[in-house]
Amino acid sequence: MITRQPFASTGHDSTRVIFGAAALGSMRQERADSVLDLVLSSGINHIDTAASYGESELRLQPFLAEHRDDFFLATKTGERTGDAARRELERSLVRLGVDHVDLIQLHNLVEPDEWDVAHGPGGAVEALAAARDEGLVRFIGITGHGTRIADMHLRSLERFDFDSVLLPYNFLMMRNDGYRAAFESLRAVCADRNVAVQTIKAVARRRWETDSTDPHFAWYQPLPAGAALTRAVAYVLADPQLFLNTSSDATLLGAIIEAAEQAAGAPRDEEMQADVAAHDMVALFDGHALERI
Repeated sequence: MITRQPFASTGHDSTRVIFGAAALGSMRQERADSVLDLVLSSGINHIDTAASYGESELRLQPFLAEHRDDFFLATKTGERTGDAARRELERSLVRLGVDHVDLIQLHNLVEPDEWDVAHGPGGAVEALAAARDEGLVRFIGITGHGTRIADMHLRSLERFDFDSVLLPYNFLMMRNDGYRAAFESLRAVCADRNVAVQTIKAVARRRWETDSTDPHFAWYQPLPAGAALTRAVAYVLADPQLFLNTSSDATLLGAIIEAAEQAAGAPRDEEMQADVAAHDMVALFDGHALERI
């Protein structure tokens, strides 16, 4: 069984594994339905999607028509102005077939110019707060990628009382001294203010090689099912404050669920480092390329 804990101050007792519905973005409905059957049978009770995840919101609609009350439902907007964010939220509600979402998140809010617009007068934060007052959303969060995002989340939390943050966390990211320090500062602030901390890229292996002929179900190459993936999941779940969003490679969903059910404490650093060497792992984010993914 996947363990549960309060999703900060929301009142939702969330499974510590959250289904990352980016996995549904390019699927046919029949395949999406089978993936969601696995989500349901696993006991996962929290779904995370986004307006920009292809057809993901549409693929969720039939499932939510039957199971809306069983799930904490989150989506995201990449818009920065208030009017555009409101329109995108309303479009997401239609596509999902619901009258509200539990969590709306500002998607990848890392660039300073975009941050200024989103937090400024007439910006997305103001509009989403109004949508919350109207009952279209219950909570508001922020997400992001790259090595700068922990610092930017800290800046965002100084400006607005967000209910959740989402950012990368895995063994290689935490070997980056600067990122680790920023992440730990953010984690401490979130613990003090009862803000949920969601993590992504738990099972990332590296960026795809340009000549790779393997099937690409995610923009990055994940670890294969097996012991290294199991340890990667355990590494995240060993921190009781963190939630883990599943990979956009749905072929790994079963393996991630199984790893979460088996997780019992943190793997040793020596084991993790051996996995890095054995799988030729490279951090996805290095402060240069792909910071805006």
